[in-house]
Amino acid sequence: MTNNESSKPTNFIHQIIEEDLDKGTHGGQVVTRFPPEPNGYLHIGHAKSICLNFGTALKYGGACHLRFDDTNPEKESQEYIDSIISDVRWLGFEWAGDIRYSSDYFDQLYQWALHLIREGKAYVDSLSPHEIREYRGTLTEPGRNSPYRERSVEENLELFEKMRQGDFDEGECALRAKIDMAAPNMNLRDPVIYRIRKAHHHQSGDKWCIYPSYDFTHGQSDAIEGVTHSICTLEFEDHRPLYEWFIENLPVPAQPRQYEFARLNLNYTVTSKRKLKLLVDEAKVDGWNDPRMPTISGLRRRGYTPASIRHFCDMIGVTRSNGIVDMGMLEAAIREDLDANAPRAMCVLQPLKLTITNLPDGEQEWFELPAHPKDESMGLRKVPFTRNLLIDREDFAEVPPRKWKRLSPGEAVRLRGAYVIRCDEVIKDASGEVVEIKASYDPDTKGANPIDYKPKGVIHWVSADNSQPCEVRVYDRLFTEPNPDGDKERDFHDFINPESLVVYPDARAEIGLKNASIESRYQFERQGYFCVDPDTTEARMVFNRTVGLRDSWAKIKGQ
Repeated sequence: MTNNESSKPTNFIHQIIEEDLDKGTHGGQVVTRFPPEPNGYLHIGHAKSICLNFGTALKYGGACHLRFDDTNPEKESQEYIDSIISDVRWLGFEWAGDIRYSSDYFDQLYQWALHLIREGKAYVDSLSPHEIREYRGTLTEPGRNSPYRERSVEENLELFEKMRQGDFDEGECALRAKIDMAAPNMNLRDPVIYRIRKAHHHQSGDKWCIYPSYDFTHGQSDAIEGVTHSICTLEFEDHRPLYEWFIENLPVPAQPRQYEFARLNLNYTVTSKRKLKLLVDEAKVDGWNDPRMPTISGLRRRGYTPASIRHFCDMIGVTRSNGIVDMGMLEAAIREDLDANAPRAMCVLQPLKLTITNLPDGEQEWFELPAHPKDESMGLRKVPFTRNLLIDREDFAEVPPRKWKRLSPGEAVRLRGAYVIRCDEVIKDASGEVVEIKASYDPDTKGANPIDYKPKGVIHWVSADNSQPCEVRVYDRLFTEPNPDGDKERDFHDFINPESLVVYPDARAEIGLKNASIESRYQFERQGYFCVDPDTTEARMVFNRTVGLRDSWAKIKGQ
């Protein structure tokens, strides 16, 4: 019954599937589908759906289809299609058979629309879109029948053919299902199932100037493909009666069922495609794959791994209860992954010159440091120790605060993996800014602290003579408020974090990172986890911060 090591259901959908398998429903088959609309890039909420649909098919030895529900050509593009295909594969999943498109079924859907007309269950309405909305009623008042609702079958067939031929302008008329204008569920109040759109379609070209609605297309596409369990989020629960009405009133080849689960709501972000597109169009971010975006491609560029996202989706589970997931859970998932799998390195973000005065110029000693302190299989890395070094500017304080555990005048610290040094002299420029530290090292402190030494702490460093110049982009959460959509008085734009990106253009990393490949991930010691950005060229290396070593936001919130 299952390809999984455990056949136990892990959520309510799996319970339903196992009951269906026990009863022989759907002939013992499990067929799911992931059906995105290609009108934007996928985000972290889609990742939950991807993991659920593909993971369910894998667990029960079934099949999962990738189908683009492409019924709105004006908002769709090949760019979005390509990005979705890439995201699904990057997450580690492969679909059954060829990629599918709802537009593949436009001929069949058109024939089924004719079937509804012939059965007296659909009619061409000549009300304007505005009038259709007015006639629809409200949540507390029933709708009114259109004056065109009782057109004859012959007249409706003739008008629908003229719609198909392009004889009408957009909005001049539409095909509606004839259900019940007084239905409590407004989705059943004679929904529009075909509208005129004189737009070029990325798959079907200019063959059609009428396009089926999403609601008319979705369930019938499931039926054509033999989908057994149509899994979607809770906002489609009110659409299920319409889904079932079409299935019951059309000669479809299968009887799929729709099941709803709670969508993923993540704090400190927005997941509305419309709002994400606004951020892109208004240049608030650098494209859909900006590392601050909650898109899958943005998370990938930031340094998240497929395994961490799949683990996060497992952590939050699948329920029917809406709630908000804390961003800290997503960040914890990637920290756990990278803590175990990312090799260590040192990188100085704001270089401050450190001269070792008792080391001859030109002399170089190589230290062998573990690539990972807990995983010997990663081997060793080599770091050169020279007279001219660089430390992070924030690791020095001329007047140290209380409990300072870094470098200050007259005090000693250990350079990570190397020697203990003592600050002997501070050099400043004309404006009074510290530009150089002169220090001496103790050659007897290699690998251990003598009894009479009490260094303040340990700091990271690189050689100024033999290190890799790079740009480091420190990313943080895009919004300052947990719920940027929740303030009725202010727009979500008002909560964009002005410090969501801080760039260090003159950073220096260990020389061993010189040839690191795109998306390689590292823990920069004492800094956080970073990855190599696709902007990297032979002349310019770029690192993105994935996440800090600790949850700094939780600490701030606690304070």
